[in-house]
Amino acid sequence: MEIKITKTQTPKQKPDQGNLPFGKYYTDHMFIMDYTEGTGWHDARIVPYGPLSIDPACMTLHYGQAIFEGLKAYKAPDGNTLLFRPKMNMKRVNISNERLCIPPIDVDFAVEAVKALVKVDEDWIPTAEGTSLYIRPFIISTDVHLGVRPSYTYKFMIILSPVGAYYPEGLDPVKIYVESDYVRAVRGGVGFAKTPANYAASLKAQMKAKEKGYTQVLWLDGVEKKYIEEVGTMNVFFVIGDRIVTPGLNGSILAGITRDSSIELLRHWGMEVEERKISIDEVFEAHKNATLREVFGTGTAAVISPVGELNYNGSVISINSGRIGEISQKLYDAIVAIQNGKIADELGWTVVVD
Repeated sequence: MEIKITKTQTPKQKPDQGNLPFGKYYTDHMFIMDYTEGTGWHDARIVPYGPLSIDPACMTLHYGQAIFEGLKAYKAPDGNTLLFRPKMNMKRVNISNERLCIPPIDVDFAVEAVKALVKVDEDWIPTAEGTSLYIRPFIISTDVHLGVRPSYTYKFMIILSPVGAYYPEGLDPVKIYVESDYVRAVRGGVGFAKTPANYAASLKAQMKAKEKGYTQVLWLDGVEKKYIEEVGTMNVFFVIGDRIVTPGLNGSILAGITRDSSIELLRHWGMEVEERKISIDEVFEAHKNATLREVFGTGTAAVISPVGELNYNGSVISINSGRIGEISQKLYDAIVAIQNGKIADELGWTVVVD
């Protein structure tokens, strides 16, 4: 499918790279492709960034049939623009699509669409330390209809945003509140899909945590409220003794690309990684026994985020004296160096935008 390109006549002023927040600024262009039942995906185009015009009865507003993704582009020292494992993101789009009854996209074409849009707005990629170009693909249902059923029409869109660190702490360890009242997802639900509903369900607990002075929420399973699942925007890892433990993918946890990359790197370095059930009690017991060495989160936005404190039902523990751990630092340095083209990509993860 051809991608038609219409460039803006009124380019925006670019923000200061030295003071980039996350998710505030957007580039000059966006990608749009439509789906119509009986026709399929069609009319792929790159157009000037701007508002959407939708009917008040647009189904996505009423029934939440929508999915999204997140990945990044980086400027390498040799001048090339690099993407990090974009095919995995587009494969995950189709996992989410299947769960939300949205027609699948062509994975290879979606990667080409990302590359085409990034190429058009390549001069928006920041190069200051810790910055990148965040890429947000998403799909919304667009039928004008009140009544619960899958839509017959959709829009697949991609927007770009130059960003700095996701958390204000940067690589300083964050404080995490363990949520024991509210639940985010249950097996059989949509926890494994990247859909706005999951994040809407997390807001109440997130605000509760913020009021208590915590950066994020650590979710427990929705049935027993005993087993650890994930942090609001990240998968989570625990270094206990010589083992690195992360919750296994059980149907209610998002299969993170950075999670997968971290596991592969750790095993590549000869470290033991366990993907299994892990209870919050096990973590607190490991702290009591002085075997809990590190806790860290993994995600596209933050890459690696060390955890310095956990609060569970009023019991507060400090991890690694509130400092970033050796494994967290090593993972962060390696992944960021690969993403930015500063070391050899032995695992074949980066894709050049040409």
